[in-house]
Amino acid sequence: MKIGSYNLNQLKEKYGTPLYLYDETIILKNINIFKNNFKSHHFQTEIIYAGKAFLTKYMAKLINEHNLSLDCVSRGEVFTALSSNFNPNKIVLHGNNKTEFELTEAINQKIGMIIIDNYYEANLLLNLNNQNFIPKVMLRINLAFDVNTHKYIKTSIEDSKFGVPLNSETISLIKKLKEAKNLNFVGLHSHIGSQILDEDYFYQHAKLMLKLYYDLKVNHNIILKELNLGGGFGIKYTKLDNELNLKELLNKLIKTIEIESKDLNINLTKVSLEPGRSIIGNAGYTLYTINQIKKTPHLNYLFVDGSMNDNLRTALYQAKYDALIVNKEEKPHHTLYKVAGKACESGDIIIDEIYLPEALPDDLLLVKSTGAYHYSMASNYNRLLIPAVIFINNDQLKLVVRKQTLEDLVRYDEEI
Repeated sequence: MKIGSYNLNQLKEKYGTPLYLYDETIILKNINIFKNNFKSHHFQTEIIYAGKAFLTKYMAKLINEHNLSLDCVSRGEVFTALSSNFNPNKIVLHGNNKTEFELTEAINQKIGMIIIDNYYEANLLLNLNNQNFIPKVMLRINLAFDVNTHKYIKTSIEDSKFGVPLNSETISLIKKLKEAKNLNFVGLHSHIGSQILDEDYFYQHAKLMLKLYYDLKVNHNIILKELNLGGGFGIKYTKLDNELNLKELLNKLIKTIEIESKDLNINLTKVSLEPGRSIIGNAGYTLYTINQIKKTPHLNYLFVDGSMNDNLRTALYQAKYDALIVNKEEKPHHTLYKVAGKACESGDIIIDEIYLPEALPDDLLLVKSTGAYHYSMASNYNRLLIPAVIFINNDQLKLVVRKQTLEDLVRYDEEI
C-alpha cells in the first residue's frame, strides 16, 4: 500500500515507527466539503476548524490558506497559531476555565471571538477595562440535549462542565452582556457532543437554538444576529460504524436553518460550525512495526512498537479501529488479534479485537483514521518518545513534526 506516491516501507526506513502519516489531499477534500456545502444566500457562514483535534504550525498555515477560522482552547493553541502568522481576528477562543490573565492576553492579541463558558468568566470579562480593542463575544449555552455518543464526549448533558443552563440568571447575564460597552456581544454558542453519527441530532439542535433566539426576541426583547452550532460530526472508524453523508447533511442543515429562521422571523447575519475530527480524522494513519506475537490461553496478542502514548483513545473511550498488515492486504483475515503496545499498563491496547492475516515480527501494521486526538493527546508516559508527523500530498512529502529524541525527554530537567 502507498500513501500518495510513497511506499510505507520506505517511510519507515526514513522516519522510523511509530509514525503519524497524514494524506493532505483528504484534508483538503474535507475542507472543501464544508466550504462548498455549508453556504447560504440569506446569511454569512463560517467554518471554524477545531484545533484540539490536531494542531501544528503547518496545520494552522494550511487552514489559513483555505480561509478557515480556528477554534483554540488554550494559550498553547493560540501561540501555535500566531507562531504560524495566523490572523488573530480569525481565532475563536474557547475553554471552560479561562483566567483573567488569559482573557486580558486574548484582548491584547486582538483575538477575533471569545466564547464565554460560565458566569464567572463573564464577570471577569465584563470587568476588564479594555479600551484599545473591543472583542466580539458569545456565550456558551448548555441545552441539556443528550446524544448517542460516549459519555466522555457528551458536552450538552444537564451536568456538563461546559456552558450555562437556560434560566432566568442566564437571561439576565445575556442582557448585561448586550449592554456592555467594553465588548461586542453577538450571539450564542452551543455544542452537543463529539463523534455523532445520527444526522437528526444536528437538525434538532439547530431548531432548538433558533427557538431560543425567538424566545429571547419575543419575550425579552433581546435580538441576536450570530449563531455558532459547534461541531461533533462523526467519522467512520470501522465497518460497523454508520457513515455521515456530509454533503447532504450540510445542505440539509443550511435549509433547516433558513426555513426555521424565516418561520420565526429571525434575521441572522452569520452561522458558524466548528468541525475538527471530520476534517482531519480520516486523513490520518499510524504506522507501527510488529515486534512480537504472544499467545495466552485465550488470546493472540500482537505487540507493536507504539502504545497508548500515541493512541490514548482506546484506553480513554474504548475507541475501535480498522487496520491492515502492509503487503498482506489480500491474504485471508483468519486470525483474531488483540493489538497491544509497549506501555506498562494492562489497558495499553490499540485495537481490542481485529481479524488479520497471520502476522510476523517486523511486519508493518497501518491503523486507519487516527488523524484526530492522537498526536494531540500523545504523551511521554514511561518516558516513551512521541512519533514524528509527516504530511503527504501526492508526490510531496513534508516533515511537520520531528520525532522526539532521548535528549528531549530530559531537556527540562534541572540539574540539582
